[in-house]
Amino acid sequence: MSPKPVYNRVLLKLSGEALKGEREYGIDPAYIVKLAGEIREVHALGVETGIVVGGGNIFRGASEAAAHMNRSVADTIGMIATVINSLMLQDALEHAGVPTRVLSAIEMRQVCEPYIRRRAIRHMEKNRVVILAAGTGNPYFSTDSAAALRANELEAQVLLKATKVDGIYSADPNKDASAVRYDRISYQEAISKNLRVMDTSALSLCRDSGIPIIVFNLFEPGNIRRVVCGDPIGTLVTKD
Repeated sequence: MSPKPVYNRVLLKLSGEALKGEREYGIDPAYIVKLAGEIREVHALGVETGIVVGGGNIFRGASEAAAHMNRSVADTIGMIATVINSLMLQDALEHAGVPTRVLSAIEMRQVCEPYIRRRAIRHMEKNRVVILAAGTGNPYFSTDSAAALRANELEAQVLLKATKVDGIYSADPNKDASAVRYDRISYQEAISKNLRVMDTSALSLCRDSGIPIIVFNLFEPGNIRRVVCGDPIGTLVTKD
């Protein structure tokens, strides 16, 4: 018997770094094809899916490359980088047979639709994957904050943060061998311990609205489907 999803509508947050695969910079087309296959599995389950993609594989506003730039300009470049990633992911998804729409918080009508909340919801109701590009459209906000905002606006039941590690740890597991992984943690504990799983603003927004966050390893094949079907992987961030 095929597994059944425990969520009807999800918001998936992908870092820009995820799209570079094994490369040091840019986009790995082969990995995006694999990622599209993972998302197709979730789409086939009938789960309404919104995706927020970062742009750190191309340009990050809060980075050494942007150290001497005006912050507003640097963040705008970063938001435009997310549009590039979104279009690449859209192309891969549509080649995989998944109807997809890109909606951008910065209008660029020749290449994608402007973000309108009701339009995004309608696309998902019509079984289209919706990729939400250009962050919030404003500087000084990360794509984590954009993901939390869109999860609230689109009434997602859960925010799925796909990362390079298998959950939230008490310290960086790559630097501290004694780091302990949490199976479950509260929003407030994640904020007070400064665990850096997401921006404080993103955690606070999800805390105030009660949207759970699941942090899991994107690079384990099948994990997106597993987390949507309720398998106990990663770390659950919730009120209690």
